[in-house]
Amino acid sequence: MSIEIKSPQELVSIIIPTYNRPAYLKEAIFSVLQQTYQNIEVIVSDDFSSENPQPIVDAFNDPRVRLRRNETNVGVGLNATYAFKEAKGKYVASLNDDDVWQKDFLEKLVPHLEANPEVVLAFCDFYIIDTEGKVNQKLTEEQTRREKREDLKAGIYKPFYRLGLIDKAVFSASAAVVRSSSVQWDKLYEAGVFWDYYIIYLSCRSGQGAYYHSEKLAFYRVHQQSETMISGSKNAQAKIRKGKAAIFCCQTFIEDPVLQEFKPYFEKQLAHDNTTLGIGLLRVGQVAEARPYLFKAIAAQKFNLRTLAALTLSYTPQPIARQFLGVAK
Repeated sequence: MSIEIKSPQELVSIIIPTYNRPAYLKEAIFSVLQQTYQNIEVIVSDDFSSENPQPIVDAFNDPRVRLRRNETNVGVGLNATYAFKEAKGKYVASLNDDDVWQKDFLEKLVPHLEANPEVVLAFCDFYIIDTEGKVNQKLTEEQTRREKREDLKAGIYKPFYRLGLIDKAVFSASAAVVRSSSVQWDKLYEAGVFWDYYIIYLSCRSGQGAYYHSEKLAFYRVHQQSETMISGSKNAQAKIRKGKAAIFCCQTFIEDPVLQEFKPYFEKQLAHDNTTLGIGLLRVGQVAEARPYLFKAIAAQKFNLRTLAALTLSYTPQPIARQFLGVAK
């Protein structure tokens, strides 16, 4: 479906949250500045990286891009929130500092928002790439299938609760453009590492629509230092961050009257997230703090091997327990 962009183009704000990935950051900024849709502002939001990325920003010599830098490390949720709150565009998009866009990403998504006032978000499919930027076709197909985009037809989905929050077909961190007025941006900080998932929630709960563009217009990079990989490994602090953020999201969704038809799904997910946080706390030796989360998970799902194993380990002498905790994902 081809829609002609109105003239003059509306301003689009692009947020690039970054932390200690200078080489990838250069690629991300370059892909944004190469957009065929030119009326943009780019806010690179640095979470107190060990090296100030100002020289990287300055090297592009483009007045549309600027750096905002936190004076201390505030975490990914606040880092993104602060940048979003400074955005001036009618539309806003984010791009992970290790991801990139096709040059026509904005050109193909923004018009659907312009043409349809009831659409609050436009999104697309995306490729999975490795550390060198090479497309992994197998992982790409698996991701598209897992997130239910494989048979999704281009068009408007209204409302898009299931599409966004259950199927997780919308990747707002790097593959969507949002109508800025549709989101309360100061709510993001509470969602921590799941700030992008929470954007989808804040967008969809209005009951308005999302437009799906079926082309792959973005590239999501999978590597060992991504938050997704770290939180799925033996990094206890990353697992704690993930667990706390996920619990906040699930509790919010469960309590929202708009989402009551999906309450059983979120209650099941909440039990899983309580276990995740419990395991993370066990790994840092906070046994007493971990047990309440594990008991909550047991009460919600009765029999779950992952939760039962973690709870058993909480009563096991710690030198022995630590040998097994790295296995409990």
